[in-house]
Amino acid sequence: MRRSNVYDCTVVELDKHHAPQGNISVVEGGRTVPFSVKRVYYLYDVPGGESRGGHAHKTLSQLMVAVNGSFRVTLDDGNVKRTFILDRPYQALYIKPGIWRQLDNFSSGAVCMVMASELYDEDDYIRDYDEFLKYEKIIS
Repeated sequence: MRRSNVYDCTVVELDKHHAPQGNISVVEGGRTVPFSVKRVYYLYDVPGGESRGGHAHKTLSQLMVAVNGSFRVTLDDGNVKRTFILDRPYQALYIKPGIWRQLDNFSSGAVCMVMASELYDEDDYIRDYDEFLKYEKIIS
């Protein structure tokens, strides 16, 4: 298995269509992102000063978008950290497996929608940072 790094993760521009009645952005599994979307969830009403994430996935890929408001995403591959500000509903962050993620600095009313390549599987999560660093050394 090839080890991912933070530079494999990137902002994806979603299709954005303008109309007098409003805008629409489209995400299509296998087209917009290189995986079929098997699960969608969203975070909202995150209290000021709180953070989310704080984990990595062994095999799951994600596409993360701020459908309302803004928040910061810090990605960490065990060697390098990279920070993104998500604040546009037509931009999404593609996160590959094996990357630690931390979300914070949520604006009031922020909504983070996540599209995942797999169904929920607790065994896919690495929730302890020291365990993550050990895992990264094993797969390197």
